Amino acid sequence: MLRREVWTDSQGKVVRFNLAYVNPLIHAGDHGRVLGYDVAHGYHHRHYMGEISEIAFDRFERIEVRFYREWAALAKRMKHAKD
Repeated sequence: MLRREVWTDSQGKVVRFNLAYVNPLIHAGDHGRVLGYDVAHGYHHRHYMGEISEIAFDRFERIEVRFYREWAALAKRMKHAKD
């Protein structure tokens, strides 16, 4: 499951977001979140298979592109692993 949640202020600026790829068959920890980006806990960070790392942030659009590229690469690897 892909999840995209974005909150904006009255000027349309992104103030909070949550992007996640959830698949408990791949990763059972972190409520099944395989990959994710968010700004919870007061800082921008990335989740990957239970590991959390702080990320540089300048624009939401760049993080969103990064998330979808990583998700596509994961999906491709999973597809080839099945074959």
